[in-house]
Amino acid sequence: MSPAFRSLLTAASGAALTAFVSLAVAPVSGQQLARYRAPRAADGHPDLNGIWQSLNEANWDLEMHMARPALQTRPGPYGPVPAPPVLAMGAVAAVPPGMGVVEGGEIPYRPEALAQRNTNRENWSQLDPEVKCYLPGVPRATYMPHPFQIFHSNKAIFFAYQYAGAVRNIYLTDPGPAPVDSWMGQSFGTWEGDTLVVDVTGFNADTWFDRAGNHHTEKLHVVERYTRTAPDVLTYEATIEDPNVFTRPWTISMPLYRRLDKGVQLMDFKCVEFVEELMYGPFRKTPLPR
Repeated sequence: MSPAFRSLLTAASGAALTAFVSLAVAPVSGQQLARYRAPRAADGHPDLNGIWQSLNEANWDLEMHMARPALQTRPGPYGPVPAPPVLAMGAVAAVPPGMGVVEGGEIPYRPEALAQRNTNRENWSQLDPEVKCYLPGVPRATYMPHPFQIFHSNKAIFFAYQYAGAVRNIYLTDPGPAPVDSWMGQSFGTWEGDTLVVDVTGFNADTWFDRAGNHHTEKLHVVERYTRTAPDVLTYEATIEDPNVFTRPWTISMPLYRRLDKGVQLMDFKCVEFVEELMYGPFRKTPLPR
């Protein structure tokens, strides 16, 4: 092969590679998304039926974060090290890095609420509601490492979650104020074009947003937006406000992917029985060694 031909081939290969990379990483434009028309359900709106799941690190920490040695740490001679309650878990309790899902990058905490978040993080094994299998709340149920299923008909929309058997009925007629505060709140859904908008209120103060200690009070108000942007993708957004904790409303966003596994279905994960020893073991007549 002559030097001139080799040079020409190298240049052509480089140009082709550059074009391929540019195509692979180019963001999808709003115009491209607008061209997708989702199949319709019986009510004429986009069909949201299916089993969906997130694929990110949001349940570890909503904000962008580097890898950490453990979910709960203590000061060490050269930096943080795992705290005693999680030391035996080794890398299983390490926190994987994540790009974050918070628009703007940072949750806008009030100073005293940020201090509480830090306290929560320092005492994760004792305080995270997930450890005790409490219902996850909204929006956390959406991005836990478990699938959930949307049932969509012309008269009703219902969400079922694998984690702890949690469920949500999405009211399509305004039910008025929630009669009582609850773990999953009260959900009222309306349509804005092809986007399902779910207004969620009536929360108790006992859920977290993730394993990093991000928290709220009973004043939490969440507005979710579900938009089908590809055959097997839902684009999910949730705007969160709580004047007791945050200085302003803030938003998270992420894609949710349809599970396409052969025979996929929600399985039982009724974890209450898995934590009975943790919560009630010390009250046995003869407690087991701990």
